[in-house]
Amino acid sequence: MPTARDALLDAALRALADRPWRTVRMVDVAALAGVSRQTLYNEFGTKGGLATALLRQAADGYLTGVDRALTAPEPEHPAAVARWTVRAAGADPLVKGLLTGLWGEGLPRPGRDVPGPAELLGLARDRMVAASRPMSPVHCERALRLALSYVVVPCPPGGDRTQWAEPDSWSPITPMITNEIDTSFSVETTSPRKIMP
Repeated sequence: MPTARDALLDAALRALADRPWRTVRMVDVAALAGVSRQTLYNEFGTKGGLATALLRQAADGYLTGVDRALTAPEPEHPAAVARWTVRAAGADPLVKGLLTGLWGEGLPRPGRDVPGPAELLGLARDRMVAASRPMSPVHCERALRLALSYVVVPCPPGGDRTQWAEPDSWSPITPMITNEIDTSFSVETTSPRKIMP
């Protein structure tokens, strides 16, 4: 059952969907949630506190999705997390901002209590490493960076889609990532730096 805090965050997201964050008023969020403005202030303190809670909720939702993606068969982990990353960033501008550091006009800006791109991707990478033994952090990070490249430069609308991977049809990406990982393992183990003193 949703809590009062959940209802307030949902109301804030609905307000943000209708107008830029700078014009969202606490009284409007309280009215959308059906509570008094004082209840909203008691829960979040300030509008900045509400923004932090919204961004932390988006970060937590992204990481929950990473955990769900990691329930795929182990060889599919990198592709499953890459797909989820693209979908999550495409569906939620807050997640996109958290992952890329690119904040659209009208979105709340993160404070120091919100993970930045490096920290959030590091958390996702660490979860991948823990679930995908013996995959190294470097290989997991490469899968995330590949996904982020699509997030930052997606297929243009109406563009030649034969040259761009679609998030819903990423099954070809699995062999590509697997090949990249295999190549990386091979390079890592035969590198002269590993042999030379």
